[in-house]
Amino acid sequence: MTSSAGAEGVEVRVTSRVIYVPFEDGSKAFLRYRIEDGKIYLIETYTPPQHRGKGVARRMVEKAIEIAREKGLEVVPLCSYAVYYFLKNREARGLLAEPYRSMSDEDLKKYYEERLAAERAKNAGEKG
Repeated sequence: MTSSAGAEGVEVRVTSRVIYVPFEDGSKAFLRYRIEDGKIYLIETYTPPQHRGKGVARRMVEKAIEIAREKGLEVVPLCSYAVYYFLKNREARGLLAEPYRSMSDEDLKKYYEERLAAERAKNAGEKG
């Protein structure tokens, strides 16, 4: 496990499957990922409601990008937040695997909306 303090003072920790940020209140934000066939798959991000809007998910995705660069991996954004990050940060898109790297802004936005809708449906099913 490795850790590093971010620009906002959050400590980002890394295990073989999760990038996470522990908070003083005992809660954790996390990004689940897997590395397979030269790619890092960003599967799911979660930030507790009381810690949202503070750049925590951004820091976790940036840590995943750092891992991708260090290991020569392409990035496959499966969770909506990871897609959103690449939609807003064009300079990082060169690390994306195909077909994501070649997507136009419009296509990437459509993919983001599809992922977000799928996540909301999954979460609604878990609550019902």
